[in-house]
Amino acid sequence: MDATREKLLDALADGIVAVALPHPVRVAIDGVDGAGKTTLADELAPLLRSRGRPVIRASVDDFHHPAAHRYRAGRHSPEGYFRDSFDYTALRRRLLDPLGPEGDLGYRVACFDYRRDAPVEPPTERAEPDSILLLDGIFLQRPELRGGFDWTLFLEVPFEVTVARMAERDGGPTDVEAPGNRRYVGGQRIYLQECEPRRSADVVVDNRDLRRPGIVREGRNP
Repeated sequence: MDATREKLLDALADGIVAVALPHPVRVAIDGVDGAGKTTLADELAPLLRSRGRPVIRASVDDFHHPAAHRYRAGRHSPEGYFRDSFDYTALRRRLLDPLGPEGDLGYRVACFDYRRDAPVEPPTERAEPDSILLLDGIFLQRPELRGGFDWTLFLEVPFEVTVARMAERDGGPTDVEAPGNRRYVGGQRIYLQECEPRRSADVVVDNRDLRRPGIVREGRNP
């Protein structure tokens, strides 16, 4: 790992551990598709554990709506992508609220398998009060989830970079404005405009260069 990235990850881990609460610290790793959210969350997890904190890893991808709901506005609809993709009620009920100030610490990390287009019922697990939840995903700073996180990181990466990453990973078109990207790029543009996640995040990280990311803006992060 590049020393710059290692230094950044240590700073983020220290910032998260510094958030002192009587219940688990619920961390959102937010950003558009291809920003590097899952990779960063997976890298943070062992650093937090090495600081003596239990870690719960989860992804918004495990809280999709069924396909019939996701595509009810059309398979290429940006509005549908932004407004119909995820079941935020289930996300709050199963995961975020149980770990919050009024929660009972009994949580579940999924409600739906979008690959099989079928609901799932994982067992209820019980968190330690000093646990840290690392939840990665898109659209995490929207009104339905307000108050559900205690610390939020936003990965800032231009679409020219994220679309190229997605094309390399999934084989899609490399042109940001290609018809095949309309649903996803368009939906994320709606999110950026309506929710202004860069402004509300506790920390904004420029992650266009995966080896040398940098903090753009700090909030509560020491």
